[in-house]
Amino acid sequence: MASHRRPKQPSRARVTVLTTAAAAAVVLSSQAANAAPSEKLNKDEVKSKVDKLYEEAEQATETYNGAQEKQEKLQKEISTIQDNVARGQADLNELRDSMGLAAAAQYRTGSIDSSLQLLLSSNPDDFLDKASAADQLSAQQVEALKKIQEKQRELAQQRAEASGKLKDLATTRTELGKKKKEVQAKLAEARKLLNTLTAKEKAALAAADTRASRDAGQRVDLGDAPTGSGRAMAAFQAAQSQLGKPYHYGSTGTAMYDCSGLTSWAYGQAGVGIPRTSESQANIGTRIYSQSDLKVGDLVFFFNDLHHVGLYAGNGQIIHAPRTGTVVRYESMGTIGGPFMFGVRV
Repeated sequence: MASHRRPKQPSRARVTVLTTAAAAAVVLSSQAANAAPSEKLNKDEVKSKVDKLYEEAEQATETYNGAQEKQEKLQKEISTIQDNVARGQADLNELRDSMGLAAAAQYRTGSIDSSLQLLLSSNPDDFLDKASAADQLSAQQVEALKKIQEKQRELAQQRAEASGKLKDLATTRTELGKKKKEVQAKLAEARKLLNTLTAKEKAALAAADTRASRDAGQRVDLGDAPTGSGRAMAAFQAAQSQLGKPYHYGSTGTAMYDCSGLTSWAYGQAGVGIPRTSESQANIGTRIYSQSDLKVGDLVFFFNDLHHVGLYAGNGQIIHAPRTGTVVRYESMGTIGGPFMFGVRV
C-alpha cells in the first residue's frame, strides 16, 4: 500500500549549504571560463580577436610615433638653445673683459673710479640704475653696461627656455616608454592567442595572409583613376618599390614600415617633407571627402581616430603597410577594417 506521508522538508541550514554550494559552483565555473577563454575559441574567433589586438596596437603605435617625433624635435631645439647660450656667454665674457681692460688702464694711471670698481663686481645691474642717473659713468661706459645687461637677460631667458624644454623632454620620454610597452603587450597577447591554435590552424592563417599579400602585389587591377601631381606620383611609385616589405611598428624603412612610416618615407622620396604620424598627416594639404574624387598618390585615412593611412592606388585600392604579420601591399578600401574618413591631396 502506497504511503501518503508528506516528504520530509530539508532543514533551513541544509538549504543554505546547498544554495551556497551551488553559487560557488557557478562562480568557479565562470572563473574557469574567464581564465581560459581561448580554449573555446575556434580559428576564426581567434583571428577576429587577434585582428582587434593588432588594430589596438596600431593605435598605440601612432601615439608612440608622435611621442618619438616630439622627442627628436625637443632634442634638436634644446641643442640649438644650448649652443646659443654658450655663444652668448662667450659674448658676455668678452664684454666684461673689455670693461676690465678699461679699469686696468685707469688703475695703472691711478685714476680708476668707483663706477668701474662696482662694475667689476657680480651685479652691475643695480649700479647702472643708480650710477647712470647720478652721472657717474661716461656715455661709453653706460653703453657697455647696457650691452652687458641685455646679454644677461637674454641668457637668463634662454636658460629658462632650455629648462622648460628639458622637463617636457622627460615627460615625453616617459610617454614614449609607456606606449612602447602598450604596443608590446598587445602584440604579446595576440601571440598568446595564436599559440592556442593547432599547428595546422596556424599554418592555415599564415598561408591566408601570405596569399593575400601575394595576390595583392601581383594581380591587382588599379583601373584608370586620374593621377595626382608629379610629386604625388613620385611618392606613389616610391611606395610601389617597397611592396613586400614587412610591417613593424615604429619603422620608417627601408627594411620595414608601419603605416605612416611608409607614407612619410614615400613622400620624402618625392622631395616633400610630411609629418611622421597619421593624425598629423591628416592636417596637411586639401581634404577630399568623396572616394570618387580621389587621385592616385593621395593620402587616404581610416577609422574615426585616423590611426591608419595609405596611398590611393586607383580602382578603390590603396597601397599601405597594414599591420603586424603582413607586408606592404595593395588592398581594397572596403577590407581595411575601419571606415574611410577622407583623403588628403598634398
